[in-house]
Amino acid sequence: MTVPAQHGPQVGTLAVGNRLLPLSLRTVAADADRLSGLTGGHRACRGCGEALAARVVVDAAHRATGGRLVTVNATGCLEVFSSPYPESAWRVPWLHSLFGNAPAVASGVAAALAVQGRGDVRVLAQGGDGGTLDIGFGCLSGMFERDDDVLYVCYDNQAYMNTGVQRSSATPADARTATTPVVDGTGGNVTRHVKDAPRIAMAHGVRYVATATVGDVRDLEEKVTRAMAVRGARYLHVLVPCPLGWGTPTDETIELARHAVRTGLFPLFEAEDGDVVATTPIRRREPVTSYLERQSRFAHLFHPVRQDEVLDRIQREADRTVARYRLDRQEEGAS
Repeated sequence: MTVPAQHGPQVGTLAVGNRLLPLSLRTVAADADRLSGLTGGHRACRGCGEALAARVVVDAAHRATGGRLVTVNATGCLEVFSSPYPESAWRVPWLHSLFGNAPAVASGVAAALAVQGRGDVRVLAQGGDGGTLDIGFGCLSGMFERDDDVLYVCYDNQAYMNTGVQRSSATPADARTATTPVVDGTGGNVTRHVKDAPRIAMAHGVRYVATATVGDVRDLEEKVTRAMAVRGARYLHVLVPCPLGWGTPTDETIELARHAVRTGLFPLFEAEDGDVVATTPIRRREPVTSYLERQSRFAHLFHPVRQDEVLDRIQREADRTVARYRLDRQEEGAS
């Protein structure tokens, strides 16, 4: 008997479905009884990568700590769409203060718990790239320098999306935003290099630093779990595509996150005490043009005139990242 294609084995990907794994090895997200720390009813945009990633992070951290978790949230998309007064989509102890002081507030929470002898309760701080890399960067650096017992997670959608898609220091070179407009086919972000927060965290000697994306739930959960097993300052940088700001279809968020990794523009790695200890090699690398042309914020690089010089420069930057983290190496035994 011929088996219909939709019921046959999964082909064309490098993933193993959760249904093929023992229950103990399945992701938290696949558990019907998971916490869902960020639950339904929030007001995130359809296809929001940040909402998807935040639920994964909070649920993984909740499981890793046995439910003994306090979260601190910076102002930004995540805070605004999840907690419009008097409503809240959070099912964990959750604090919000200002745009730029989430690391400081989280440090204070951790210190208060330590004074009370409640070392079993852990602290998770969250913020977007604006609240992390720009407005809150001084507080974050202080948290790193003091080695406060906090896991800080930056959800990087590469602009100030909540306030109208303004440029942040995580906005890629040449990307169109409300403050880096394109006029008559020219424009975009003139800053050539984004602020590389993971490497800055490594320069602080932070105990655990990692990068991840919303496109790989298992990898994201595992890195959260490893981070929660460490005491002291930790930093996790998560790429979360934004359909609104990137100008992409709402059903392509996950694929775009994976695509960014395949080009080498977003490396996946882990570092301990300032040194890289693990990386995720790229199995099937793709040119940056295949990724950029899917986003309307880069449309001016292709139309009305293709800007090959700019595209070549972006490709060289991806090549440099691949070389720095040796992402083009094949894992032993891989074909």
